[in-house]
Amino acid sequence: MKEATGELNITVITVVAIAAIAAFFYAFIWPSIKNNMNRQTLCASAYQCNKERTVCNALDKNGNKTTINCEGTNVETK
Repeated sequence: MKEATGELNITVITVVAIAAIAAFFYAFIWPSIKNNMNRQTLCASAYQCNKERTVCNALDKNGNKTTINCEGTNVETK
């Protein structure tokens, strides 16, 4: 019976560790990834940029004009 209790403890520890890692990813890493993807999508659809192509105008998902910082992305003016 001691061995079964030990294995149950290891299983509980493993489940709690996986849940902690998933919570950390969802709370801290995923928002950064999501914001970066949204910024790159807006920069890809930019229609008016300044000379250095760092600040651009684009349309957001609702069709509203927005200004986005596209510094560090490969933006081509259309």
